[in-house]
Amino acid sequence: MFDTMTLTKATAGFCGAFLVLLLAKWLAGGLFHVGSHGGEASYVIEVADAGSSSDEPEVDFAELLASADPAKGAKVFRKCTACHKLEDGANATGPYLFGIVDRPKASVGGFGYSGALTALGGNWTPEDLNGFLEKPSAYAKGTTMSFAGLKKETDRANVIAYLQSIGQ
Repeated sequence: MFDTMTLTKATAGFCGAFLVLLLAKWLAGGLFHVGSHGGEASYVIEVADAGSSSDEPEVDFAELLASADPAKGAKVFRKCTACHKLEDGANATGPYLFGIVDRPKASVGGFGYSGALTALGGNWTPEDLNGFLEKPSAYAKGTTMSFAGLKKETDRANVIAYLQSIGQ
């Protein structure tokens, strides 16, 4: 089957390849050392304390809404069009949003609201819409709306201004 010379060549080839692999690993370890520097993190990311106050002044939402841009709100509203329509009476995955501002909550006929929204009561004031759009699951615990929310207050104000301009 195998003679001694063939077996010796195969073993020498395997050992030679293994030796080259070990030397390459040793050389790469020397060039690209990834050890720590005295037990400290190499790159520190500074984060603000949760309890500290922000340097930004607190802006009244009514003032922000007064200076909101409906055109910018239309652009942000594109995120909502996956589930909502603006045509009066045209429900989709979510209820239609035509005339939503100052409309009673959970009042669209023919739409099956979650118990969390029907329990809220009252009207969708701009302030209520701001709270809901910030994080729907926090505003109405148990809502079936899976949208994560709009983090920027200016985006929320622009969207509300856009919805006000549509429903008039």
